[in-house]
Amino acid sequence: MVHNHDEVKRAVAEENPEYRELMHQHAGFDSRLEELQGKAVLDETERVETVNLKKQKLQVKDRMERILRDYIERTAGAGVRH
Repeated sequence: MVHNHDEVKRAVAEENPEYRELMHQHAGFDSRLEELQGKAVLDETERVETVNLKKQKLQVKDRMERILRDYIERTAGAGVRH
């Protein structure tokens, strides 16, 4: 039985290709945001990109959380069969 959030994430990543792709996308958005945040001054295009990246990152994170919730519900239900 999976006990903590990190273990659940690992288990889901092992079995769910969509979740793995979302993890990859999230890391890419995070990396680009760090790069932009490291600049002293952003031009208008970079400011817009920052806003869009934050929105995309949040959407991906929300989808990842839905997948995790579904997994937890499915595995919890599997252990309660009568």
